[in-house]
Amino acid sequence: MTTPCIITVAITGSLPTKADNPAVPITIAEQIESTQEAFEAGATLAHCHVRDDAGKPTSDPERFGRLLEGLRKYCPGMIVQLSTGGRSGTGRERGGMLSLRPDMASLSTGSCNFPTRVYENAPELVDWLASEMLVHDVKPEIEAFDLSMIFQAIAMQKIDKIKGPLHVQFVMGVKNAMPVDREAFEFYIKTLNRLAPDATWTGAGIGKDQITLNAWSLELGGHCRTGLEDNVRLDREKLAPSNAALVKRVVELCGRYGRRPATVPEARALLKLAA
Repeated sequence: MTTPCIITVAITGSLPTKADNPAVPITIAEQIESTQEAFEAGATLAHCHVRDDAGKPTSDPERFGRLLEGLRKYCPGMIVQLSTGGRSGTGRERGGMLSLRPDMASLSTGSCNFPTRVYENAPELVDWLASEMLVHDVKPEIEAFDLSMIFQAIAMQKIDKIKGPLHVQFVMGVKNAMPVDREAFEFYIKTLNRLAPDATWTGAGIGKDQITLNAWSLELGGHCRTGLEDNVRLDREKLAPSNAALVKRVVELCGRYGRRPATVPEARALLKLAA
């Protein structure tokens, strides 16, 4: 497999705290520094959330703006993807930062169960978020927590609610959603290839399953997500010292599968993003 691997680093998310791991970056300055280290280690795409002064998740466009400005300055060319996820706000406030025109933004095309709640993505909100991404020329990353979300994204692309080619992230290991299952994972890939042959995809595993999805994705020709949002440990005994350490683990894993990390120009070309 010769396609270079786009390494996504999910730097902080909405849930991890410094009590979970002191390396979790909370402030904007911490996030910029942590992302720069991950960028220098080999990550070419940053998946970003922001926190308020109390460390709680928020969709505040001003905070996203400061983060975006810092990443563009200190991580030149890195693909910046902002989260529209439901833990950071409700309704249309989840897309209030799209006018900042990041390279990408996350888009879940359906609802599912999470550990203690329903991750609700009503059709009206999904359509609105997608329309805002079209207006501001933001490429969506389809967050697929189950098979129906893949079919919905493809249906939306066919009627021009989403501009192709699609980029889909298969998320496995969230409690009460799709478990980590190799046959299901391969069926996801087969289905996407059948219905959207020009699509690209990334595998994302949660917690201890992060490294499993990294390996499966490299083996099967996809791209990898890592980072402290999904996993705060290197193994059962050891906390990850940084986002960069998790990125370096994927870089080392690439060689086992005849792959290498994508450069910034390669990552942008693979995702059909402007240089």
